[in-house]
Amino acid sequence: MHLINFKGLSGQQLMEMVDKAIEVKQNPEKYGKALDGKSLAMIFQKTSTRTRVSFEVAMTQLGGHALYIDWRTTNFAIADIYDETQYLSRNVDCIMARFLRNADLQVMANASRVPVINGCDEKYHPSQAIADLMTMKEKKGKLKGLKLVYIGVHNNVCNSLIEGCTKTGVKITTVTPIFNKPSRDNELLEEAKKTGLYETTLDVKQAVKDADFVYTDTWVDMEFFTDPKFAAEKEKRLRLMMPYQINKELLHGSSAYIMHDMPIHRGYEISSDVIESSKSIIYEQSGNRLYSAKAILLKLLGKY
Repeated sequence: MHLINFKGLSGQQLMEMVDKAIEVKQNPEKYGKALDGKSLAMIFQKTSTRTRVSFEVAMTQLGGHALYIDWRTTNFAIADIYDETQYLSRNVDCIMARFLRNADLQVMANASRVPVINGCDEKYHPSQAIADLMTMKEKKGKLKGLKLVYIGVHNNVCNSLIEGCTKTGVKITTVTPIFNKPSRDNELLEEAKKTGLYETTLDVKQAVKDADFVYTDTWVDMEFFTDPKFAAEKEKRLRLMMPYQINKELLHGSSAYIMHDMPIHRGYEISSDVIESSKSIIYEQSGNRLYSAKAILLKLLGKY
């Protein structure tokens, strides 16, 4: 079993993973040797803070070992992904890959003898969404019937949130003036619409009125934020998106918890005072990436 996105998972299976993440967090000593002798290869084509730290620490705390592999210092950069994966998967028990292109991740999954976890690509970010659902359930004691509003650019995180929320009974409303074309997955969106739990609007003030959670993400993907070739597009995005910033004015009268998957660009998609407000659960949410990583690893390696 691989975890590329949530398409092969039922709502019940997703809930089991969320509940396992909560259980592992509450009973860490119970799982201290769960992956004793197991190795995880973590290969990064993109930069990372939370994904690398969470999976590496997760393997350590579960009794296993994580091997960090920088794409640029391996032959993955100059050879066929299929061939390199055939070799790599003969040495480890699981692979977590953070790639620029989902198509390359699919090649890796097809070549691998062991489970492959999507550590983020241009279409999906499943480990983030599991941490998000976990955080929401911790705060409200349930998922079914909750309302999450995602405000920002429709991207990989947005896709996984839509898929994760609609499968677990959470209503999700997206306010996305910009749609990242590489992120488009029409099949995912059509399936979400069928549930009656997904809608999209540009009326941001109306959307947040009865939200339980308001969620945002960077307007510019991490690999482009400091890229001079992307400067004109960055300025265009900032002008278009500033009216959709998460700030006190937008949230006036709202009791919603505030979420952000990080990295944060303060003063752009979200104001500093909201980040530091009593309703912000951003750092708690990021801390839960460790437990979502543990739940994913335990599931894919057959430990529950």
